Amino acid sequence: MDLKIQKESPEHYQAIHDILISCFKSEAEAKLVSALRENDKAVLALVALHEGEVVGHVMFSPVTTSPPAIALGLGLAPLAVKPAFQRRGIGRKIVQDGLLLCKEMNFDYVVLLGDPKYYQRFGFIKASDLGIKNEYGVDEPFMLIQFNNVPLPDSLVRYCDAFSLFSV
Repeated sequence: MDLKIQKESPEHYQAIHDILISCFKSEAEAKLVSALRENDKAVLALVALHEGEVVGHVMFSPVTTSPPAIALGLGLAPLAVKPAFQRRGIGRKIVQDGLLLCKEMNFDYVVLLGDPKYYQRFGFIKASDLGIKNEYGVDEPFMLIQFNNVPLPDSLVRYCDAFSLFSV
């Protein structure tokens, strides 16, 4: 499959919105993406293009820790692939490219809430195994990948304020 991964741009926004609406049970993820953009919290947002059509999207936004840590982290959310294009490796490719860019941008780690079976293939591990908790109080689906050896002390990770509009 001919696939191009690139940073999102305003001409992609409507297609991204449509994909998010088609992939999730509510409009929460579409509203989250808009809120992150509007508040300049979309650190990295990528689209997957097939023959010029947006078929996938992923966004990374800042996270903080309590107590504060020197390590800089991002949260991966949401990830969506147009239903007609799912199970073709598009999600894998856009996540891999996104993680590589996060590392190149000198971030130390990425966290997410997601299916462990899916995200372990990228090197994500259960965050609580490293003493890292999250504001939602979930365990198995809260995962982390580190890019270097910057210490991550036992801490609570918090997503940026836009996430408080939605529940897990």
